[in-house]
Amino acid sequence: MKVLSVSSEVFPLIKTGGLADVAGALPIALKPYGVETKTLIPGYPAVMKAIRDPVVRLELPDLLGEPATVLEADHAGISFLVLDAPAYYSRTGGPYVDATGKDYPDNWRRFAALSLAGAEIAAGLMPGWRPDLVHAHDWQSAMVPVYMRYYPTPELPSVLTIHNIAFQGQFGADIFPGLRLPAHAFSVEGVEYYGDVGFLKGGLQTAHALTTVSPSYAEEILTPEFGMGLEGVIASRAYSLYGIVNGIDDDIWNPSSDPMIAQTYSATTLKDRAVNRQRVIEHFGLDNDDGPIFCVVSRLTWQKGMDLLASVSTEIVHMGGKLAILGAGDPALEGALFAAAGRHRGRVGVSAGYNEPMSHLMQAGCDAIIIPSRFEPCGLTQLYGLRYGCLPIVARTGGLNDTIIDANHAALQAKVATGIQFSPVTAEGLLQAVRRAMHLFQDRKVWTQMQKQGMKSDVSWGKSAERYAALYSSLVSRGA
Repeated sequence: MKVLSVSSEVFPLIKTGGLADVAGALPIALKPYGVETKTLIPGYPAVMKAIRDPVVRLELPDLLGEPATVLEADHAGISFLVLDAPAYYSRTGGPYVDATGKDYPDNWRRFAALSLAGAEIAAGLMPGWRPDLVHAHDWQSAMVPVYMRYYPTPELPSVLTIHNIAFQGQFGADIFPGLRLPAHAFSVEGVEYYGDVGFLKGGLQTAHALTTVSPSYAEEILTPEFGMGLEGVIASRAYSLYGIVNGIDDDIWNPSSDPMIAQTYSATTLKDRAVNRQRVIEHFGLDNDDGPIFCVVSRLTWQKGMDLLASVSTEIVHMGGKLAILGAGDPALEGALFAAAGRHRGRVGVSAGYNEPMSHLMQAGCDAIIIPSRFEPCGLTQLYGLRYGCLPIVARTGGLNDTIIDANHAALQAKVATGIQFSPVTAEGLLQAVRRAMHLFQDRKVWTQMQKQGMKSDVSWGKSAERYAALYSSLVSRGA
């Protein structure tokens, strides 16, 4: 089976969050199931710099008003189709924001162009290869099934994955003419959304199957609390909605062979984590004592519960814990966490930005990772924590609920606990979870058992890739 995957970011070429990890790992995981994937990605400067010996596969002289070329190149085991359109993607900022952190005003056109290019490839315009199915990811490529539905070309089966429904790609109605869709596409059945144009909404209406990145999140987005205004649309498509939990690339995230950490180790050599712990202490300027190190690797936003963490940082320190925080995001939250580091030197350390090697080292050297998200479609950092023996302390929501077994009395007795869940997602709820962790940390036998149990968890893409392959096959066999 041939599949065209369309994504705005793919690891290892370009990454701002978990979407990139999924879009990079899933095509590789699908290979054993006979799925050949080509991944269409924008030609950002970092992408153009990384690819080697690209081959021109398709010329698009007028892609929503700008010339573009589709290049093909293999990189890190992935077959890429790169949309080389300098007017859209050759910019000095990030994929979505400029150097000052503001959204590009033409993001609607940039990602409509990506989607239209995907639809053109799906229609067979690229010589020598046509997919059997198209898999779009999030709002940035959600217009692929829209273009396939409304353009006068054959419509292939399509899957749209919702990685985070909070990001919807909603724009003013004045952009509609620039999308070059027929007038009747601006309707409730198409892209119209409360008088605006909704990219994700249009994809939800037109894709043949919808997936989310965990079973719990699939249920949550049917509710007003988590559906972010789209719960009605999703409810109308509930029969086509599937919750398939994300996996991770367990070759890249492997503590026994990870080149990014100071000392490799396994579940039978957990004492070797001490070397990595020392490096974390040195990097974050933490006191070298026996108190547990709680780490955070996250976007520093309200969704991720970073305001809750800031509000309890002093209590965590008073309990004897230490905090190592890596991330960037809301300036006010960054400031609150840096202020906590200033008040508690040697107990709280903050490193601004995102650093891939450091994120690996923190999982390999810290004792627990705190993930207090108010909502979390799936989450990957808790899966990395399991893999590395860094016990996850997580809010009971979305994929965090699906992937962590809480250390309640029954789970501890059965020796199946892999972390700590808490609810409600409040400052006191988080603080109570940390207290539980501090208590468990005092019993090294129990803590080590939980580490080993977590490291035994199957967090790979194997089972999830099998579910995706089965979904693809069912859509293709019935012609969607």
